[in-house]
Amino acid sequence: MTEQAALGTVSQLWRYPASSLAGERQDALSVGRETIDGDRMFGLVDASDNEIARPDRDAKWHNVPRIRTRLTNDRELEVAVPGGHWLRAPGAECDRAVSAFLGFTASIRPFDRENAAPGYAGPLTAARYRKAPIHLLTTASLARLKALHPEGAPDPRRFRPNIVVDMEPVEGSFPETEWIGRRLAVGDLLLTVSEPCRRCGFTIIAQEGFDNDPGILRNLVRYNAHNLGVYCTVDRPARVEIGAPMRFA
Repeated sequence: MTEQAALGTVSQLWRYPASSLAGERQDALSVGRETIDGDRMFGLVDASDNEIARPDRDAKWHNVPRIRTRLTNDRELEVAVPGGHWLRAPGAECDRAVSAFLGFTASIRPFDRENAAPGYAGPLTAARYRKAPIHLLTTASLARLKALHPEGAPDPRRFRPNIVVDMEPVEGSFPETEWIGRRLAVGDLLLTVSEPCRRCGFTIIAQEGFDNDPGILRNLVRYNAHNLGVYCTVDRPARVEIGAPMRFA
């Protein structure tokens, strides 16, 4: 059987150790059946009422995506507010820095006890709803959005993908939106495209390097039924690296 031609190659890989905070760019990701290693292990809450951060719904959370995250080699979370140093989280010093940056008392908490450092005895928080293990986005769709909204900045960070695939533009198309139900091989990783990724107000929020821009979401609503990128389920777990080819399987 002839091997399918490559649709494109992996150009960016991201995981998000803390929900709603900035992601951590990686050279490789270990993808399991249900989740990516190190992805979405912690949440940020308003300590006064335990409300979890929702930048898409409430302006008080709009600066949250500016807070950087990373996991250490021993899988402990570190965060840094703009202009600040890396601090271990969860922890009182980190919570003070995040609270001062946001302007109200906030706290980073693990979703599960096993995600926290040994000895952590503080509170947990409920995990945010997650549609699927993988969110995949192509540069072809970003190019289509840029063509519709030339003055905008369709930076991948607006959309929080796990896998960004460098792919030639397809005129008039957000191509992966048309792949629902198809299988993709990304290197050794085997995925099924399960549904389009419906976009929310998070996409318009300013982050480092780009401004607040309602036109991003307005054009997705008008030209692609609110969607950009796709969710995928995992048929064969694997480690995926930058440069891996993507093909229909």
